[in-house]
Amino acid sequence: MAHARRQPRNVGRILLTIFAGLVFAFLMVPLLVVFPISVSSASYLQFPPPGFSWQWYQRYLDDPTWIEATIRSFKVAILCTVLSMGLGVPLSFALVRSRLRGMRIADRLVAAPIIVPNIIISIAIYSLFAKLQLIGVWYGIAVAHTILALPFVVILVSAGLRTFDEAQEQAAMGLGASWPVAVWRITLPQLRPSLISAAFLAFVTSFDELVIAMFLSGASMTLPKKMFDNIMLEIDPTIAAVSVLQIFLACICLGIATLFGRGVVPGTAGR
Repeated sequence: MAHARRQPRNVGRILLTIFAGLVFAFLMVPLLVVFPISVSSASYLQFPPPGFSWQWYQRYLDDPTWIEATIRSFKVAILCTVLSMGLGVPLSFALVRSRLRGMRIADRLVAAPIIVPNIIISIAIYSLFAKLQLIGVWYGIAVAHTILALPFVVILVSAGLRTFDEAQEQAAMGLGASWPVAVWRITLPQLRPSLISAAFLAFVTSFDELVIAMFLSGASMTLPKKMFDNIMLEIDPTIAAVSVLQIFLACICLGIATLFGRGVVPGTAGR
């Protein structure tokens, strides 16, 4: 009887593994095209490439417009991450710990930017930012990106708080620590995986966002906007080289998040 029950579970696990492998392969197949094109010796998008050359990476590095757009995207993403974490972490504490009425509604409202299409959010933000004269400035784009990144921060940090044993804070306060000190020394270190993951998602959400940048960037293009214009106006393998660099950046960020986002052992967080 036990063997008969175990067999369907094993079959289901095998099927799930096969399905996950197929999805992963489907997502990775474009890399087999993009990466060879990025090192192509051809003067246009051609696959398979006729030869090997680093010319398109060199062209990206030598082009001031590409570098300026990349630096601007980093500035926007970093500021967006700081704002998202600065607003999202306290908001997560309020949503999880507060006993006030209406917090469930507030929790749903925080997730609204995930549900509402970006084009609608972009139009609304554009009408507001035009009055505030924030069109074409990089920090205006960062503020707008914060609206999109904030739900990810709140969801991840709130999930960590719901699994955290609040009695540890109470024990720290019973030993003489104030609540802010207890949160800083006890709670936040044990929420490190959630905090690192939230910051990573906020950064990537901002760095890769295009629709809002199309409305707000003006002449000050971000990297996704520059890539979009390159595809529309001048198609060459430089776009493939930039795409590969973006993929490497995402892998580096994911590696850093994995390395520094490991959980801490309870009882050592306050040391």
